[in-house]
Amino acid sequence: MTEHDIQNTIRLAFSQRHYLCFRVNVGKVLMQNGRWFDTGLPKGFPDLFGYDNLNKPFFIEVKSKIGKPGSDQLRFHKMLTDRGICHGIARSPEEAIAIVKGDLIGYGY
Repeated sequence: MTEHDIQNTIRLAFSQRHYLCFRVNVGKVLMQNGRWFDTGLPKGFPDLFGYDNLNKPFFIEVKSKIGKPGSDQLRFHKMLTDRGICHGIARSPEEAIAIVKGDLIGYGY
């Protein structure tokens, strides 16, 4: 499964649990007028973020079975950890649900 496929299965699993979840699109795109459009999110921002049934925020970095976080993702992870915010790396819907339900901080990093 690709990371994109895993993201979609996680989003479906979250939806079934009535979690509000957003997919993050990051990067730069060259527009027709020759200017670059940047999404504006910080480097390393996780792939998914949202709120559980209790409106508690969470951030999920999605990786394949062999995927590893990059240096920008590790810096973002440290910032979330320092603030005690629920986040982690998920390689499956089951891991993503465990992160949110368990209020885990830094799972999989």
